[in-house]
Amino acid sequence: MDNKDVPYIVYEGAMAISERHIKRLIVALIICIILLFASNILWLYEWCQYDYVDEIETTTYTQDGEGLNIIGDHNDVAD
Repeated sequence: MDNKDVPYIVYEGAMAISERHIKRLIVALIICIILLFASNILWLYEWCQYDYVDEIETTTYTQDGEGLNIIGDHNDVAD
């Protein structure tokens, strides 16, 4: 197809429509990037709200000789 057969006014209209599409795509891309950063900041903020304990709790396991496992002091095993 030869471009000399297309009138200039039609070509100009097509370019205007193309420019509008490109502007809309750029705006959509910027909004997506902003929302991506906002969601990452939100979950990082929520994640940092938890308290993490550095201490390791140790539990002692003993057996009373009758087959009952005694874990800690807070169970209902009678001595």
